[in-house]
Amino acid sequence: MIDPTSLDDHAFAVWAAERAGSVLLDVRAGAEADGLEGKALKDAGDAAAQAELDRLLTEHRPDDAVLSEEAADDKSRLTADRVWIIDPLDGTREFSEPPRDDWAVHVALWAGGDLVAGAVAQPALGETFSTGRPSVVPPRTSERPRIAVSRSRPPAFVEALAAELDAELVPMGSAGVKVMSVVRDIADAYVHAGGQYQWDNAAPVAVARAAGLHCSRVDGSPLVYNEDDTSLPDLIVCRPELAEQIVDFVRRHGTA
Repeated sequence: MIDPTSLDDHAFAVWAAERAGSVLLDVRAGAEADGLEGKALKDAGDAAAQAELDRLLTEHRPDDAVLSEEAADDKSRLTADRVWIIDPLDGTREFSEPPRDDWAVHVALWAGGDLVAGAVAQPALGETFSTGRPSVVPPRTSERPRIAVSRSRPPAFVEALAAELDAELVPMGSAGVKVMSVVRDIADAYVHAGGQYQWDNAAPVAVARAAGLHCSRVDGSPLVYNEDDTSLPDLIVCRPELAEQIVDFVRRHGTA
């Protein structure tokens, strides 16, 4: 049995994300018997994963602040030394559509002005990506660049970007899954400008940075976390060799 008090922050992020992921798999497995589908299944997943992460952080990291999508924003985090930024269930739509696997749990730690640890669990795949054991991004296997986009609302400017780069669009759910698709060589870039929040991308960005990928706002400026305004509406995560072309495109054409 794992002793959480013995875990460093990287390992704790993995453990917590996987524990929440296990709870979500249980919710999904019992959905039919419990009469859960659609919004009811989404809500049940959000609530169960939030309760599990809240319990784990309260018990094992009691002195740290928390910023979560599923909890009220306690502004004391703004003066805290350490803040866990979590998304208990990223990709609720996909979670509510079994057997889709493109949903995730995000657990990240901000300290000293930047992200210092993070884990993204994809429970339906049985995979967790983390800063403790950074992924080695394999050489690109596609001749054409591949850009991960939302399956339901891909930004129009990304289609123009794809045309300029002669890139292929790869639709999928969950911001975390899209970022991990670049880590896994399923895509070469994820470019978004349609509204996100710090919890949507903190853990994925921490993991992607550790793997050596480029991470920034769409104008090339740094991604900043534990800000008063939780909105962090746009980002680029890509193989380093594509960063200059993507940022240059956005500077010339914008994201309208």
